[in-house]
Amino acid sequence: MLGLEHDFRIVDTRATLDPDESSVATHGRDISPERLEREMLQAGIVRAVASPGQRATGRSYLRANNAVARLSVDRPFVAFARLNGPRDSGTGPVSAVRNLRAERDDHHTRPDDVEQYSYDDRFHGFTLAPHVDGLPNEDVLARLEEADLPLFVHAGREFPPEAVETELLGYDFPVVLGSFGGYPLDADLMNETLDLLDDYDRLYVDTSAVRYREVLERGVLEHPDRVLFGSGAPDIHPNVGVMEILTLDVSEDLMARVLAKNPARLVPALAEGADV
Repeated sequence: MLGLEHDFRIVDTRATLDPDESSVATHGRDISPERLEREMLQAGIVRAVASPGQRATGRSYLRANNAVARLSVDRPFVAFARLNGPRDSGTGPVSAVRNLRAERDDHHTRPDDVEQYSYDDRFHGFTLAPHVDGLPNEDVLARLEEADLPLFVHAGREFPPEAVETELLGYDFPVVLGSFGGYPLDADLMNETLDLLDDYDRLYVDTSAVRYREVLERGVLEHPDRVLFGSGAPDIHPNVGVMEILTLDVSEDLMARVLAKNPARLVPALAEGADV
């Protein structure tokens, strides 16, 4: 695919880097750091948040997180640590009963892990995919609040805006919902998420896999400072995500906010000239 031509500085808030054979086998893809970097450059992306892909059930993210941090050195990647937990992310009565007995296992994220990641200058935030990795315990979330680093959340039909509000938005740290909180392609959930932005000042959304021009334009026009560009690479070629923003019927100033200014304000390591 040919590289895009545009005059914008672009940073990406949602990219996955599979650092080892276990991650590759679990996710079914093998995208090297070199290829991911090359595809980013084709799209004109100068820096990207990177976190590990899904690990096999019962496996800790500690080694995968450290591998992503190592692979980010001398590359345009900003490493985020992926978290997990023992609590069921569902919203029904069965999940509530399960969570009464949920006990943390050795492979689950602990408060000390969050503290270590927070003070390790290799990591600049956290990612969480509750529908596959579970929800952390309350003591872990409290430690996230102390760290006050952004938490990027894979939200959608299996972890809808209602669950996000109940489980996460009571804590005082920045939360970024991937795909406008409506993955996969659920416009109703995306609009519900945009409604939540009116009530929570530290809630943000990223544009990965949104696909609906009307929904994207609504988010950018109504909440110009809280929409962040995310490509969803490597599942989606970053050229695709960039083109979706460049073809919106919004001003160049708003495009520039989404593509770089908003992400850099939330994640300073994405800013121009940042030392990472």
